[in-house]
Amino acid sequence: MSAPAATPRRLLAALVPALLPGPALAQACAAMRPGWTPGTEATQWTETVHYFSTVPALVLLVATALAIRFRSQWGGLTVTVLWSGLVALIVMHRYGDDPGGLRQRAFDEGCLASPTLFLAVVTAICAATILYTAPIGRQTSD
Repeated sequence: MSAPAATPRRLLAALVPALLPGPALAQACAAMRPGWTPGTEATQWTETVHYFSTVPALVLLVATALAIRFRSQWGGLTVTVLWSGLVALIVMHRYGDDPGGLRQRAFDEGCLASPTLFLAVVTAICAATILYTAPIGRQTSD
């Protein structure tokens, strides 16, 4: 029995999986996320955990807890400004210039995901901090 003739449809079906990004092309992931396990896909939850486990975010979480605990208006303002700076750095790093296309390849390979959930949680933390540490407008009656 002879093998069936190679048609363009069969050739295309054979080549498409080879062209898709995957663990074999993990050079970008090795550069962007050294601890990434090939074959696992990053989700918004893993991105959120990744960003909250960085040293600046942990320091800001502790500082935010202290500002809320002592109900410090200036402390709340300070941590909100610092959170904004951290978010700006993350956004600039994620969506800024990428001349070599490294971030896009890492995103395509699945080791990077959108930081949207992290940004939403930080926004909620900042809003709650400002609202909780705001002065309580007591009315005095004469």
